[in-house]
Amino acid sequence: MPSTKDILAVIMGGGQGTRLFPLTKVRAKPAVPIAGKYRLIDIPISNCINSNIDRIALLTQFNSVSLHRHITRTYNFDPFHRGWVQIWAAEQTILNDTWYQGTADAVRQQMFEIHSTNSEYTLILAGDHLYRMDYGLMAQHLWENKGDISIALQPVSLQDASRLGILKRAENQIITDFAEKPKDPKIQKAFISRDDPDLPLLGSMGIYLFKTAVLDELLQKFKVDDFGKELIPQAIHSHKVVGYDFEGYWEDIGTIRSFYNANLNLTQPSPPFNFYDVNHPIYTHARFLPGSIVAGAKLEDVSLSDGCVIGRAEITCSVIGLRSQIQNGSFIKDTVMMGADYYEENNAKTKEVPIGIGTNSKIEGAIIDKNARIGRNVTIDPFPPGTEEDHRDWSIRDGIVVIPKSTLIPDGTVISPS
Repeated sequence: MPSTKDILAVIMGGGQGTRLFPLTKVRAKPAVPIAGKYRLIDIPISNCINSNIDRIALLTQFNSVSLHRHITRTYNFDPFHRGWVQIWAAEQTILNDTWYQGTADAVRQQMFEIHSTNSEYTLILAGDHLYRMDYGLMAQHLWENKGDISIALQPVSLQDASRLGILKRAENQIITDFAEKPKDPKIQKAFISRDDPDLPLLGSMGIYLFKTAVLDELLQKFKVDDFGKELIPQAIHSHKVVGYDFEGYWEDIGTIRSFYNANLNLTQPSPPFNFYDVNHPIYTHARFLPGSIVAGAKLEDVSLSDGCVIGRAEITCSVIGLRSQIQNGSFIKDTVMMGADYYEENNAKTKEVPIGIGTNSKIEGAIIDKNARIGRNVTIDPFPPGTEEDHRDWSIRDGIVVIPKSTLIPDGTVISPS
């Protein structure tokens, strides 16, 4: 039987990430910080390492500099290890002068590199999902059922069917049909594959395991650009496609709202995603920062990262990222603060607005991106859900105020629906 050493993992670096804008204004989706000290790309790479898949390729194209920097600083195996994490950037060549047109097209353009690894199987992953999964179990399921392709499936309710690719699976584990985000209730009911009345459907997680030869065959035969919408529906009718059940926590961090909720969920005493699993750790860049200083602050349900300095502030249900500076008298609630990439020198602190949150500021229902400068006596309040606005120095996405990276919000600014 094959092993995970026969698998090459290919992670999609993502496109423009418009649904996560302005967090993707200067970075790719997988490079967006999460949980105070990690980046989204750390999730699939850590899952691969923990699954004993040690050859990992990251396909990048858009706003990729910070993502490349994070990968090169973080994932360096020793010279006696056969594994690697490589960046396969979109490139123009004599044979091809176009950029990646979609997930399937990106893999098609890199088939030469895929074949050069001599990997019998290719695992296709997204770079913007939050979950912990043993891909070895998925591979074992594929091998036991003698399939050509495996799709990871998540139980789905009828209410959520319209936002996912829904698949129909027979009793022999074979996928027999596919519908992309079906809105018609009749179609939804026709795809019921589970006895659970609350979660009767099976939704695609966007995780695909191919025999490499089958992947190459399909990409050459069908000149399509996307896996989920185009290639997989074709493959169902020509190859043996099996469905692998995954019932653990999984979240597609595709929108500002999902990103915000996923972060705030981590502040709970028993969060739905556990970063504290010592047997399956999530890896990231080792920064060697000092412990955080809390000088009289009141903290409740707070995820506090390394290297922070917190004055006499009140913080509730919030994520406080690396190197965050929060001054006396500030009130922070239901907020994701990403922190800073660096400490300011002493002479830089004489600036009118230093990095961090100034004295007596009130921040609620917001996302504060890295290196932002929030002045004194600033008020930021949440807006009604569904509110969408763009301003010069801030945006509102589904009612959440987003302060972009390195933005300055002057003293006394009020951002409020009233």
